[in-house]
Amino acid sequence: MKEPKDYIIFPLDLSTYDQAISYVETLDGHVGLFKVGLELFIAQGPEILKAIRNFTDAGIFLDLKLHDIPATVKRAFMAASLYLPQFVTVHCNEGDESLRGVAEENPGNSKILAITVLTSLNQEKLKRLGYSREYADNVSALVLLKARMAREAGCHGVVCSGLEVAAVRKEIGPDMIAVTPGIRPAWTVVDQDDQKRIVTPADAVRNGSDYIVIGRPIRDAKDPQDAAKRVAEEIASAL
Repeated sequence: MKEPKDYIIFPLDLSTYDQAISYVETLDGHVGLFKVGLELFIAQGPEILKAIRNFTDAGIFLDLKLHDIPATVKRAFMAASLYLPQFVTVHCNEGDESLRGVAEENPGNSKILAITVLTSLNQEKLKRLGYSREYADNVSALVLLKARMAREAGCHGVVCSGLEVAAVRKEIGPDMIAVTPGIRPAWTVVDQDDQKRIVTPADAVRNGSDYIVIGRPIRDAKDPQDAAKRVAEEIASAL
């Protein structure tokens, strides 16, 4: 049975082996998965995935946000899946052909998560990027468009903001996975934050998130284990 802590994905947004493994050791048993993103993966290479697995039974979320021509994305995903991460992320921006290509061949059975709209993006930024008013003025419509694309292409789930997860859940149904970044517990939200579209852990889970990505409130706490427990308690209140 899935416990509240299993909803938590802790991002190892660090560049050194020692820093990353220190957090893995500290939070082992307190979170469900550890996220390896571009910074750590580029700094340490695939060996960091093996090292994490040696220290914990928690899953690995390989957040590379693959984005290139379909053939390159497919080959990159196949290479990544050989390290047996639980999740690998792929951008929707290249379209359904790229997503289908990844879904067709999955030797490691890693779950494919499609990135919908990054949580750092808002209406103003989408307009500057050239999106039509139909989508720039309605971020939820853009997220749902990409969620449908991911579902039809055969992806296992999507990454979306907690503000859209309820609508996404309704769109993709109960079987696909919804992962929500940009999570901030109520006791840590500040005015100046580079995540423009944030919600609390309880709100995200209550609205249909299967996993939440939460970093700074745990990483920057005096006692990261205690912070993770507080997040798990908040999740439990929503279950």
